[in-house]
Amino acid sequence: MFGHPRWVRRLFSQADLDAIVAAVRAAEAATAAEIRVHIERRVAHGRRAPSADALARARQVFVMLKMHETALRAGVLIYVAIDDRQLAIVGDAGIHARVDAGYWDAIRDRMVQHLRAGAARDAVVHALADVGAVLAREFPRRPDDVDELPDDVSLGR
Repeated sequence: MFGHPRWVRRLFSQADLDAIVAAVRAAEAATAAEIRVHIERRVAHGRRAPSADALARARQVFVMLKMHETALRAGVLIYVAIDDRQLAIVGDAGIHARVDAGYWDAIRDRMVQHLRAGAARDAVVHALADVGAVLAREFPRRPDDVDELPDDVSLGR
């Protein structure tokens, strides 16, 4: 894991990151939707950075990763800020039309439980399974489905 910053290695080993990518692929195997995981050190950066708001930052990252450009507008981002100990789950317009916000809150709450127990890998992998389950129901995979976005873990600053 030589290439990853130290702040990533504090919480995720290379095996953890590989397991997360495998979980993304497994979740996407049953859905036409797209799922990404983005991990960064802090929500806010710099002296004049606005107050740390994980949800607002996750929305910025969502656009930065071009998740809003998928054909079905059915992308979901799991965002984790390691040093700030914050996370957020953001879905695109197509998702919000079909899935209640309470579902995402429940996934977030389970992630927090895993993280508090020191199980960062489980937090993300189980969240991906939960996200995949609802996406498979609401956006089942089509025969002509194309993987529109990379499955790798996106690392921020």
